[in-house]
Parts: sequence; C-alpha cells; structure tokens
Amino acid sequence: MLRFQRGEVTAFAELVHRHKIPLFNFVLRQIGSRPAAEDTVQEVFLRVVQNAGEFKHEARFTTWLYTIARHLCIDHLRKMALRNHDSLEQPRGHEGPTLGEQTEDRAVSGSVERAATSEELRLRIVRAVESLPDEQREVFLLREVANLPFKEISEITSTPENTVKSRMRYALERLQEMLTEYEEMARSLR
Repeated sequence: MLRFQRGEVTAFAELVHRHKIPLFNFVLRQIGSRPAAEDTVQEVFLRVVQNAGEFKHEARFTTWLYTIARHLCIDHLRKMALRNHDSLEQPRGHEGPTLGEQTEDRAVSGSVERAATSEELRLRIVRAVESLPDEQREVFLLREVANLPFKEISEITSTPENTVKSRMRYALERLQEMLTEYEEMARSLR
C-alpha cells in the first residue's frame, strides 16, 4: 500500500491479486449473491483507490480492506431488506442456484451419487453457516474464509478481542452441533 500511495500503479495490481479471492469469498458468504459480491468487491477496491491517501500505516492493510468490505456488505444487506421483491440474481429458496446459474453449461464429472452427496453436504454447511447469528457468522467468515487473526477481526468489527474469540467458539460449537445432526441423519438413512 505504501508503494501505491507513492504512485506505483503496479503495486495496486499486486494488492488486488493478493486479496481479491479471500475478499470475494468473505463478501459472497455475507451477501449470498455472486453478482452482488463481484460488484461489492469492485466497489471495495474502488474505495481503496479513492481513499488511498487516507490510509494510515498504523493498522494493517487487511484490517482497513475488510473494514471497507464489511461496511459495504452491511449497506447492501440493508438495501436488500428494503426491496419489495426478489432479485433474479438472488438464490432461489435462499440457498438454491440463481437463474443465471441454472442456465450454466456444466460438465458432469464423477459419479452421480458422490456428486449428490457432496452437494448435499455443501448445502448443509452453507445453511449451517447462514443460520449462525450475524455476529458469529461475521467472525467465522473473517477468520475461516478471510484467514484473519483475531486481533484484526477485533479492529474490523470494533469489538474486544475476547468477545471475538467467544463468538468464534460459539460459532464453531453451533456448526459442529448442526453438522453432527446431519451426519447422524445420513447414517440412519444408509
């Protein structure tokens, strides 16, 4: 970031390359819509460019980046809550594919049974994460998807570090409980 602030355009490309995938994964899990997540990530990097002069090197760049992303996600979710109708870009039935994803041409690979089981497990995990309380889900995603340390998560969320750790522990306990129920159900069906 320091190099970018000094005018090195290639430094910005490095920042984007280094952070775009974990940032996208975090935003996608918060928003739930691939197109909206792509737009939000672009907006995050646009804000980085627009506010580069304001970045102070007292904090880590990732803390600043994810704080911007977090605020944009909150704004997006607030706007979506005010909408009177579902977007065609939103998943159908909360966890289903979007209209665009339904029309994608996908090559079939592996056994159908394995793919179905894998997809069911993936959906269970997504549902389990989505069912977490907002504060726990946010900490879980910042830690597991963005791979941020608890101290940075504390700064991003303006929450004491011990509270962040507690939220993570509760999130992991809830997820383990929900996935254990699925595992037991799957065993009973065999």
